[in-house]
Amino acid sequence: MSGGDVNQAYRLDIADKQYFLLVQPYHDQTFYAGEIAGLQAFAQAGVCAPRVISSGTIAGDAYLLLNYLEQGYGKQADLGRLVAHLHRHQSSTGKFGFDFPYAGTSISFKNDWTDSWSSLFLKQRLDPLAQALQYQGLWQTDEITVYQNVRKIIVESLAEHNSRPVLLHGDLWSGNYMFLANGRPALIDPAAFYGDREFDLALTTVFGGFSDEFYRAYKKEMPLEKGYERRFDFYRLYYLMVHLNKFGQSYSQNVQQLMQQIRYFD
Repeated sequence: MSGGDVNQAYRLDIADKQYFLLVQPYHDQTFYAGEIAGLQAFAQAGVCAPRVISSGTIAGDAYLLLNYLEQGYGKQADLGRLVAHLHRHQSSTGKFGFDFPYAGTSISFKNDWTDSWSSLFLKQRLDPLAQALQYQGLWQTDEITVYQNVRKIIVESLAEHNSRPVLLHGDLWSGNYMFLANGRPALIDPAAFYGDREFDLALTTVFGGFSDEFYRAYKKEMPLEKGYERRFDFYRLYYLMVHLNKFGQSYSQNVQQLMQQIRYFD
């Protein structure tokens, strides 16, 4: 079965029950700690998502066993309302971050708690990505110079925006939601943390898979604030930088174009 571009994935049929098994070779069980915490946070928030059965390490490989969700068809409006429901759950401490870091195969991110969304987004997301791209030789001096200019714009823009720390999916693209057999929407494979809700919504716009019905339903539940169109570009940039770091030069032009768009936004 498909487990995305990170995990090996298997459906297990045991007696009359089905399970979903994720395996990450050559890692210990801590690899899935953040995902487990995210799924538990979703459960506490009443968000439909897989339920954790067990996790551990077998023969040097990390595994995560989840209940199996039977796929069906549903309405994008219901999905929009589900994401809005997720975003209503604010950090109990008023801080941005999470108890566990994001663990990836190509890059990992800290989720250290902070009072500032700008600080988390820049220092714990964009800056490490820029450093990784430079280290891999995907960015040279010219790209770093442009990035530093873009970074200043992001700092100034976010300083004018009142960000609130709400529970995020953290990797909300079309491969990370599904509709169950009863039509109910569910969120899967979270990279959860507490951040600005515009982060999640911007990621939905990068590769498509979310209809106008989704956005109308979300905005009816939780209207977006003035200037969100520009701020969405900041989070699209993050997502494209992630893909540039993971998949290489095929994303280079998209990243460069978006940085220029941020610089000369009118």
